[in-house]
This record gives sequence, C-alpha cells and structure tokens, in this order.
Amino acid sequence: MRLLLDTNCLLMIAPKKSKHHWLMDLIKTGAIEIVVTTEILEEYEEILGNFYSPEYAELILKALLNLPNVIRLNPIYYQWNLIEDDYDDNKFVDACVASNANLIITYDKHFQILAKIPFPKVLCQNLDEFKVSIENFQ
Repeated sequence: MRLLLDTNCLLMIAPKKSKHHWLMDLIKTGAIEIVVTTEILEEYEEILGNFYSPEYAELILKALLNLPNVIRLNPIYYQWNLIEDDYDDNKFVDACVASNANLIITYDKHFQILAKIPFPKVLCQNLDEFKVSIENFQ
C-alpha cells in the first residue's frame, strides 16, 4: 500500500507514546510505502521543528529518508489544483496522483472536497479510518 501522509498526521504518529504510533511502526517495517516530495519534506521539517524542535524534526526526517519504502518523487510535472481553499495542500494531492498512491492520510478538512471530484479520484482517510480499514483487510 502506498500513502501520502499529511503533516498533521506525521505530528501525531511520530512520538513513541502516541496512540497513533502504530502507523510509524508499519512504515518502519516496510509494510507501507510513503511518498514524499521536496515540498512535502520542507513542510514536514518546518512544522515538526515548530511543534517539537528543529532537532526532533531532523531526527524524524533522517529516519524516514533512510527507509527503502519512502519514495522520493521529484519533480511533479502536473499540478491539478483541486483544493481551492488551501492551495498549499495541493502538493499532497499532486504527489498522490503522480505516484499512483492509494490514499492520503489526513485530518485536514480542506481535503474533503476531493470526495466530490470524480477525476482524478483521490481517496482520503484519517488515522482512525485507516486503522479500521487495514484491520478489516488483514
């Protein structure tokens, strides 16, 4: 399974004591592929650095980038601009489409518009929905 991980969810899965750390464990074991771009990595670094610390952000990014199942996708040649309320979120949508990822994991309400757009079809789930879907799949 190939995913895009919105920054709000990375904040939630990174700490070892988080109830959502199970997703980080799945990423570390290679059970799930994660797609990133330079823009996404820059956002991860900025938000993690502001929320936790720059040192913690650097640690998380180094750990992710050393995993063979983290796919670096650059450049993306087409921008769909499907999310009009927050254009900054489109980098996740564009990477999802370009990498043929299964879905985007997010709690951001701006992504809800994607459910109404027939093409390209981009699926989104939050961490709780994703956990239920993979538990039902196993």
